[in-house]
Amino acid sequence: MTAVDDRPATPAEAPRRRGNPLLALLRNSWRQLTSMRTALVLLFLLAIAAIPGSVLPQRGVNPEDVRDFYTANPDLAPLLDRVGAFEAFSSVWFSAIYLLLFTSLIGCITPRLRDHVRALRARPPAVPKRLERLPQHAVVPAPEGGAAAVAETLRRRRWRVAVRGDEVSAEKGYLKETGNLIFHSSMVLVLVGVALGSWYGWHGNRLLVAGADQVFCNTRQQYAEARLGPRVGDDLPRFCMQLDEFDAQFLPNGQASSFNAKVTVDEDGGAPRPAEFSVNAPLRLDGANVYLLGHGYAPVIRYTDRFGGTQTSTVPFLTTGDIGLTGEGLAAFPDANVDPETGERNPDLQVAFSGLYLPTAPQQPPFVRSEHPTEQNPLLDLVAYRGNLGLDAGIPGSVYQLDQRQLRNGRLTEIGAKQLRIGESWTLDDGTTVEFVGTERYIVLSVRHDPGTMLLLVSSIGLVLGLMGSLFVRRRRVFVRLLPAGPGLPAGPDDPDGGSPTDGSSLVEVAGLPRTEHPGFAAEFAQLVAAIGGRSGDAGTDPDAPARAREGVE
Repeated sequence: MTAVDDRPATPAEAPRRRGNPLLALLRNSWRQLTSMRTALVLLFLLAIAAIPGSVLPQRGVNPEDVRDFYTANPDLAPLLDRVGAFEAFSSVWFSAIYLLLFTSLIGCITPRLRDHVRALRARPPAVPKRLERLPQHAVVPAPEGGAAAVAETLRRRRWRVAVRGDEVSAEKGYLKETGNLIFHSSMVLVLVGVALGSWYGWHGNRLLVAGADQVFCNTRQQYAEARLGPRVGDDLPRFCMQLDEFDAQFLPNGQASSFNAKVTVDEDGGAPRPAEFSVNAPLRLDGANVYLLGHGYAPVIRYTDRFGGTQTSTVPFLTTGDIGLTGEGLAAFPDANVDPETGERNPDLQVAFSGLYLPTAPQQPPFVRSEHPTEQNPLLDLVAYRGNLGLDAGIPGSVYQLDQRQLRNGRLTEIGAKQLRIGESWTLDDGTTVEFVGTERYIVLSVRHDPGTMLLLVSSIGLVLGLMGSLFVRRRRVFVRLLPAGPGLPAGPDDPDGGSPTDGSSLVEVAGLPRTEHPGFAAEFAQLVAAIGGRSGDAGTDPDAPARAREGVE
């Protein structure tokens, strides 16, 4: 007879619901974005994206260099400008990398921070059953006091301890993960500090000549070049500054030894006060810092036109970069030769003088370079021009050099050259005269406000401390179990009648586990075992007690 199995068939498994593909894509994209590998790639891309801002001129820093680049590279410059290479740090692609890196770091840090807080609040794990399998292992005599004495020994060495009956678990090295979190959190703060400085910061550069008639007030119009963040309005901190004296000390070979600027500052309509600052000691004002970037000489040139009118120009001559502070500049007189009877000005009779200023001219020609930055033998080498300077055309140009287009089209012509010393004058072909009166000192100022500076300082310190913690701290664990005396584990020599002086136990089994690569853990474990057993040296290798201690496999 054939037996028939009448058991009911297993019901078919219900088909799984297919998840929303859009949600799955978003979930996977978020996991990829918040992975540490993606954060490292974005950090590398951010460094590459910063290269154009370091190599190419930037409009926010020096627009004149951008114009010069256009002149030198008429075909390449428009292409670079189209992709934002001249405004690299505010371009779309740089901002995209910046924001993705910021989001990636936040996504990496948040779950790790949550897990680390849980680990700090949790007790060390229970003692494993087979301690002899751990990398470090030893058996030593039990100390008086049992598990409580072992726990106290570990606590004195700054281990986190958990006692469970006759077993003691201890863990150390939580600062490694803390250092990792501090390091990555500091990177986020660096990005936040840079963002604050970009949005709410501003800076401007200005040449300030000594004298009461050269006072500088903190308005955007008085800066030679300025850059304001998108969140900054035109209402800058109110202060005015006058350069009273500039002291520069030099070595005999011309190298600078010290700089010091003495100014009079008037903040927000308050009483004027004297102040001093130097290269490494900026002037701290309310809402702005003033930095000293450079210095030079401004020749004082007096011109007397054909109608007897006198005008004086005190224009800084920019240094050419040599150690002797040779200056090159332009003194323009667009309002010269105005007819006093009619008040009309002939634009073709405008006058300008370009040339070199040598604080210490050589004794013999050629007079093209100063021998020392101090004024030991001052000489002003001028070239005179007459004609239309092109200032009325409304085309932006530099105040430190002539418009070369006016020279090329013949509207401005050269009428002579002359070398003058202080107090000497030169009579031109039309009877007008120019006199070299003397010089005034000028300094180059950089006025800045960056609200993210303190945050950047704190985050930089956090980067260093976090990196040190993550590199030099090692996570490790130690487990201790009190063993009862029995066969194979003889009682200690001091135990009366083979008993145990520590609540029925005479030996302790100690094992150690480094959580990461730690070459010095074996030595640390040996010292710890010696401290627990009340001995000096490595108890696991003590030749006098082979029956009471053994070393595990490394």
